[in-house]
Amino acid sequence: MTESVERYYIPAPEILIPERLRVLKHDETCGLFNDSGDIDAHARHEEGLYHRGTRFLSQLTLTLLGTRPLLLSSAVHRDNLLMSADLTNPDVYVDDRVVLPRGSLHVYRSKLIYRDVCHERIHVRNFIDEPLEIALAIGFSADYADIFEIRGQHRPRRGRLLEPRTGANFVALGYEGLDGVERSTHLECDPEPYAVSGTEIRLRLQMEAHSEHVFSVDISCESAAINAKKAARGARLSQPAALAQAEQAHAQQDRFQCVIETSNEQLNAWLTRSAADLGMLLTSTPAGLYPYAGVPWFDTTFGRDGIITALECLWLSPNIARGVLLFLAQTQAKAGDPAHDAEPGKILHEARSGEMAALGEVPFGRYYGSVDATPLFVMLAGAYFRRTGDAAFMELLWPNVAAAIEWLERYGDADRDGFIEYQRTSASGLIQQGWKDSHDSVFHADGTLAEGPIALCEVQGYAFAAFMAAAELADVMGQQERRRTLMDAGRTLKERFQERFWCPDIAMYALALDGDKNPCRVRTSNAGQCLFTDIARADHADAIVRSLHDDVFFSGWGVRTLADIEPRYNPMSYHNGSIWPHDNALLAAGVNFRNDKTLATRILRSQLEASTYFDSSRLPELFCGFRRREGKPPTSYPVACSPQAWAAGSVFMLVQSCLGVTVEGTRNRIVIKHPRLPDGLDRLSIRNLQIGQASADLVLQRYAGTVGLSVERPKGNVEVLLLN
Repeated sequence: MTESVERYYIPAPEILIPERLRVLKHDETCGLFNDSGDIDAHARHEEGLYHRGTRFLSQLTLTLLGTRPLLLSSAVHRDNLLMSADLTNPDVYVDDRVVLPRGSLHVYRSKLIYRDVCHERIHVRNFIDEPLEIALAIGFSADYADIFEIRGQHRPRRGRLLEPRTGANFVALGYEGLDGVERSTHLECDPEPYAVSGTEIRLRLQMEAHSEHVFSVDISCESAAINAKKAARGARLSQPAALAQAEQAHAQQDRFQCVIETSNEQLNAWLTRSAADLGMLLTSTPAGLYPYAGVPWFDTTFGRDGIITALECLWLSPNIARGVLLFLAQTQAKAGDPAHDAEPGKILHEARSGEMAALGEVPFGRYYGSVDATPLFVMLAGAYFRRTGDAAFMELLWPNVAAAIEWLERYGDADRDGFIEYQRTSASGLIQQGWKDSHDSVFHADGTLAEGPIALCEVQGYAFAAFMAAAELADVMGQQERRRTLMDAGRTLKERFQERFWCPDIAMYALALDGDKNPCRVRTSNAGQCLFTDIARADHADAIVRSLHDDVFFSGWGVRTLADIEPRYNPMSYHNGSIWPHDNALLAAGVNFRNDKTLATRILRSQLEASTYFDSSRLPELFCGFRRREGKPPTSYPVACSPQAWAAGSVFMLVQSCLGVTVEGTRNRIVIKHPRLPDGLDRLSIRNLQIGQASADLVLQRYAGTVGLSVERPKGNVEVLLLN
């Protein structure tokens, strides 16, 4: 492995624990628990209670009568607010005699994360006819590991663990970081327990026959910054009060403005889970809601991920795009900083808040090493305006759009060859800076890794779309001359792109041009994304669609990132042969307005069938690209984020692409062009699709060879146009 692989590679343990991982999250605090509701980072290294990239709890174990309870069932509720687990006692022996049969006690655990606190409520019920004295204990520890340590990066020095502080009903674990920040984990039990130490809370329950005891444990993440925020909120809430507030906030959220319902229950389950996951990942920032990329490795702001997630959901919920645009505008680079791959006008790649980022042990405090976030930002700005017609917001955003375009023209094309390239300036930054950012993702037909600067094919498409979007916005700003120069730049790029990137021998665009301007003649899904941005010529687009349909790409579960005939193909790799839901959604979006929606409907159906094999119908960040086999589920990728924002958003873009839906806020018009429904789906309704102050319900029904549309409950000035 190269140094960069060792540095940022996410390891998998030698033996993966078969228990499912249960995830809860609220804003910048998340918990990863096993089925029983415990945390054991020794068994599975990613388990823990996290806040802003630091693990505040690495062990939390419930024991009953000195042993681990038996698991009956567990689940995270559909709205992702509450995790519950039903447990019971195992057989209890004294001198080889069972003195308490299994199933005598029922233990019900419910967990909620809300406002930096993990609230747990535990019910213990005695189902036998005799009184019992029950010993129950909660063990705990905190390692305060940075997320990059958990991902495998070694630190020669760490801060120091502080001596635990205990009281009658609480214990505080502490850590003083090398960054000068003191972090602590505060556990408080109600009612007062039998004993408290620095590693355990013990209770003795005197239980009458058929009686029940209820107690709670609140686990707070603490630091000076967190405590200041908590002081402004007032007293800490009990679990029932916190749950009531969380449910009220969830009901009032304007995160998804409309609901999709279908005749297919499996698709309904996938849609419901995806909406709930996006609701959980959407995090409050000073700029508005931002979809954090994924739990656990990427639970923070990522520019590319946030933009693509916003694009996936834009037709349904433009407020997500508004939050993303504002946040990225506020964090746009103002000056050059080679240590963080920053240049004026460049859009953020990721921002981290942990100890290692603060100390510069990783460059990701604010890191700008992505070549595509900047053109994607401009694309999203243009798409948001077309969706909403919000000229006032565009006037506010225009200086940031102009700065992003200037970055494309000045820094993105440093050698002035007309294409956008990247090469890192940070010694510890990412080598590859497109969405496939594995070190080995860009190579030639013989498998040789390409040397930089690298010009990726899909990035040229993003740049073309950015120029065209900026031209449209320049027109809104009354800058006609700027509009013309931007249109000319886009047209010139599109023409030169066909000349330099098209490879007739593989009937695809080259993956990239290397530093010597030699094309990487490799069949990849990157070329398919060129349809999404409309940089592809019509005949080239037809050839690419045919290739994506072929078995070398289509596994039966979706389109692979790399054709299985290429030298670096590996279905178990991160980027060289795996299947990514968001990538498939972008490929489907590329045929949105084509008469032939076969690729889009095929992708939707295959991804739908894949979703039924994953827990709670949740598609992960990616899964392996093995060919589909009869009776076999898709093969999991061992360290994929789940939930993950752009994977959750993929179903909404897939539905949009199959239906050919565009919401035109500038015209108060909804256009549905060449709609198709995949096999097994006969009816689909979109309730409360909003456009400005107007809204409508749309119902699409399959008929022989076509799809019909009915418009129900229109409100306000809205036109609905069907083009079949």
